[in-house]
Amino acid sequence: MWSKVPQVTAAFWAVKILTTGMGETTSDYLARALGPIPAVGSAGLLLAAAALYAQARTRRYVPAVYWAAVVMVSVFGTMAADVAHVALGVPYAASALAFATALALVFLLWHRSEGTLAVESVFGGRPEVFYWSAVMATFALGTAVGDLTAATFGWGYLASGLLFTALIAVPALGHRLGRVPSVLAFWWAYVLTRPLGACFADWAGVSRQRGGLDLGTGPVSLVLAVVIVAAVGLLAAGARRAPRTAL
Repeated sequence: MWSKVPQVTAAFWAVKILTTGMGETTSDYLARALGPIPAVGSAGLLLAAAALYAQARTRRYVPAVYWAAVVMVSVFGTMAADVAHVALGVPYAASALAFATALALVFLLWHRSEGTLAVESVFGGRPEVFYWSAVMATFALGTAVGDLTAATFGWGYLASGLLFTALIAVPALGHRLGRVPSVLAFWWAYVLTRPLGACFADWAGVSRQRGGLDLGTGPVSLVLAVVIVAAVGLLAAGARRAPRTAL
């Protein structure tokens, strides 16, 4: 049986952070172009569902299919968190707490069902459903947390991005020193990649009045898409089936 999740290497984390940035700016672009509700219902939900269906149909890790699913889940997860705030008026602190609770519930059910949260055990079936449910929750949670620090707390996107860059080093260092178990370190870092990538992408895309570089969410999304396609192409060309480790 082949794992349907890639080996967790430096390349994995690099591409994951790129997808979080693209998810943020693409969500913002579509929400402005289509309106928040149509963007979530038509573009976000349908594309995410199609990508996850394609992923479920594979029998092993296929780089293009897997990372397409990550990108689409990133876009939809971002939209879900943003619509909860913009359209429904839910404060980012409240939505962050709600998404954190949802993620904890997914982890609890996953562990009770399978006895592990290790990604190398995701071969399909229930573990894959739990895995993608957790991924969706991490994107929504990370979006709310990133906007909480950047907007609600008023720290700005660049400062928030630097903060999450420092915070993501904590699980890596803790695991290297043997103080943090590999599975905990993985999911800890996985959650933090979302606000990290999103804050830097927002900083590049938003206006100077909002503390950004004013490059535009559309152009930033396009550049990130090109870089992701190139990176996934390299991963596909050099893919090797090796024993999986959690970190």
